[in-house]
Amino acid sequence: MSQIFLMYGLQDFLTPVPVNELNEDNGYTDGQLAKHISIYVNELPDVTNTDIILVGINETRGSGTINNSQHTANHIRKQFYQLHYWHTGISIADIGNIKLGATLNDSYAAVKTVVAELLRLKKTVVILGGSHDITLAQYLAYKELQLVIEATCIDASINLKGENPLRSENFLLEMLTGEPNLVRHYNHIGFQSYFVHPRMLETMDKLRFDCFRLGTVKENLEEMEPVIRGTHLLSFDISAIKYSDSPASIESPNGFTGEEACILARYAGMSSKVNSFGIYGYLPQQDIKDLSAKQIAQMLWYFIDGKNRSKQEASMEERHHFNEYHTSFNQVESVFLQSKKTNRWWMQLPNKKFIACSYTDYINASHNEIPERWLRAQERE
Repeated sequence: MSQIFLMYGLQDFLTPVPVNELNEDNGYTDGQLAKHISIYVNELPDVTNTDIILVGINETRGSGTINNSQHTANHIRKQFYQLHYWHTGISIADIGNIKLGATLNDSYAAVKTVVAELLRLKKTVVILGGSHDITLAQYLAYKELQLVIEATCIDASINLKGENPLRSENFLLEMLTGEPNLVRHYNHIGFQSYFVHPRMLETMDKLRFDCFRLGTVKENLEEMEPVIRGTHLLSFDISAIKYSDSPASIESPNGFTGEEACILARYAGMSSKVNSFGIYGYLPQQDIKDLSAKQIAQMLWYFIDGKNRSKQEASMEERHHFNEYHTSFNQVESVFLQSKKTNRWWMQLPNKKFIACSYTDYINASHNEIPERWLRAQERE
């Protein structure tokens, strides 16, 4: 069965992109992304050879917010389409916007259906717009396909607040504790301590989930690359970006800079495992001079940049493309691999499986110190 036939099965869930409304000038130049993306205008594009598929969602009822915008994702597209196309090895399609359901759960079901079909086609999906609880629908797509995954959220707070009726504040409860549960491991990047109850962090630690405080991440941002490299589902709430760099991020004056957010997005693109990336929480009515829309557009550009770089990486079976280092720490023999192509690192667990790591992990091991990443991975085995 052809991929284009399967895609037409999704047409009832989608609305086209109003390209003419997004450009108020006289069209796009040959160098801009709009000229190089297969866009759903009159009919769904053939995605057979597509690497990345964009899809929008305007559902914000889960945050208790009325979205006055005709479609949030279109505001992001307007900025994204204007950027220049550098990565000719990456094919991109935009299949439009997912229709809102009569209820919030209907919208979740629509997102789940669309994302699951794209995952079934082995595509990398980027979801734009909607409140952060759409992450749950993103996860339900994997559940539909019975895929065991590692999930990561980048967010200023941890949405495990069972006492809060808003889905955007409690969706992680269902995602991490619902049965059957297919989240093998969960990471949380960039939480701000004053937004999180200490007991919540204790609970996450007991579950062997990894939570990284904003300050710790900013001190060593490159340490997040191995975390994201092992992730399948990535969810980014723009509340993680500080207000001065993203005016629609009204939750906190503190957070990641725009540049740091782009670096994290690039790490996501570099991962061969990340196959769904949602960027949530953007409301045009809270934006100033479209700066947050431009920020998200540039994060997308860096995601594509990372995807382009990931195509350069060698397979782990091609050992001649890796430097191999044998070490011993705490009477444990281990092997570290360093890619000659991308300079990234992997370390071997006692079960002989390799996991993503950093140069710091190798240095610690060579000084007879147990790398914390190795220890946490062992605890989860």
